[in-house]
Amino acid sequence: MHKFDTKVQELKYRVLREVARRAWGDTLMESVMDIPKIIAPGKVPEIRCCVYKEQAILAERVKLAMGGGTGSNVIQVIDIACDDCPAVGYQVTASCRGCLAHRCEASCRRGAISFNHKHEAHIDKTKCVECGMCAKVCPYSAIVNLKRPCQVACKIKAIDINDDNAARIDDEKCIACGACVYQCPFGAISDRSFIINVIDMLKRSENSTKYKVYALVAPAVGSQMTYAKLGQIITGIKELGFYTTIEVALGADIVAQEESRELVQKGFLTSSCCPAFVKYVKTAFPELAEHISHNPSPMVALAKYIKKHDDSARIVFIGPCTAKKAEARLEEVKPFVDAVITFEELQALFDSKDIDLTSLEEGVLDNASYFGRIFARSGGLSDAVVQAIKEQGLDDFDLKACVCDGIEECKAALLRKSRNALDANFIEGMACISGCIGGAGNLTHGEKNKAAVDKYGREALEKTISDAVSMLS
Repeated sequence: MHKFDTKVQELKYRVLREVARRAWGDTLMESVMDIPKIIAPGKVPEIRCCVYKEQAILAERVKLAMGGGTGSNVIQVIDIACDDCPAVGYQVTASCRGCLAHRCEASCRRGAISFNHKHEAHIDKTKCVECGMCAKVCPYSAIVNLKRPCQVACKIKAIDINDDNAARIDDEKCIACGACVYQCPFGAISDRSFIINVIDMLKRSENSTKYKVYALVAPAVGSQMTYAKLGQIITGIKELGFYTTIEVALGADIVAQEESRELVQKGFLTSSCCPAFVKYVKTAFPELAEHISHNPSPMVALAKYIKKHDDSARIVFIGPCTAKKAEARLEEVKPFVDAVITFEELQALFDSKDIDLTSLEEGVLDNASYFGRIFARSGGLSDAVVQAIKEQGLDDFDLKACVCDGIEECKAALLRKSRNALDANFIEGMACISGCIGGAGNLTHGEKNKAAVDKYGREALEKTISDAVSMLS
């Protein structure tokens, strides 16, 4: 059976499943208030101080599962759930020995350190400016800097703490990568879901007689739902009511072909496939924004093609990426992508209709090339650009790719480029570690095996990018 890493992820899934079940049956609005009590019944709490708080938090989760929330950010903080983390900043631990040297006091220019009757240090948080000098000089390492898991996860420092001791997201900085969503041990940060929109879209299509709903599946699908075969997942998507499933890897083939031409023409580019990376460039390094490839992401490139040939089509992207939800809400993308759901949400959809993937016949997914499919892992885009340059006879261009695995490496590369210290003419930026296979919307997390992605790529019927793209002409 499917596996989730944590109880938090399991809880999120159960809410999505219950909301979806009622949406399919047209009973959601009248039964929405019952869902928290169904998931947390009785009087004995499982994870909180009381069952009433558990149910109150679940009610907020239900809102997010129905697309609710505040503001425009797809990443939302559930304030009521965010109150059990310790105070953040520099703290004196029990390791303080009450020494005579008092180096911590001498190093503090704000007079924030005092001592009790046992000569143990105390930090006055109203005076402390978190400079960390006291921690550096303490001979016992008794002063530590406590950070919340969400803040540790957010490598671009888009999260701080509000006056109520809850996490607060700076929407201007946030790139919607979702790293904080998975790392919060209390599930106090979550991504908005558009699963209800997808169900409504499918129901109104009346089995594809009114219009066709296309499922665009990210190449990272090869690493998902390992309890079933890939072909069974494809058949399961059809069982949900989708007209057909197309690999977003085909859009990756389109982008690789076009982006390689643009690179040769301009001489330097940063990739445009990862929406979290693109937003990061625009917000943190605006002077480099002009170098972002003018090509859309593979999702958008493929959606544009489909809607050009079927203007009544509805497009749903299914993948591991929470940032795709934000991308789909951009004005320039809205006309082409109607909804985005994650693999977590796809699993909830399957189970909301009691679809047993392991009992299904195997469907076929064979739209893209090997190179389009390996976009799912870090370095795959650069490999595809090399291949596209070769196939188009542009071999005299010397590609020097800087592959950035995670947003921290992206930051380092962009910083070097801004200082004219980067010996590369192409920056492949992936906000998530390992690339898309490390996305926040995956069923499971942790270290990913990139070899599995390459194996999935080798199963492609079309062996070149040109072969794959030629199918569209």
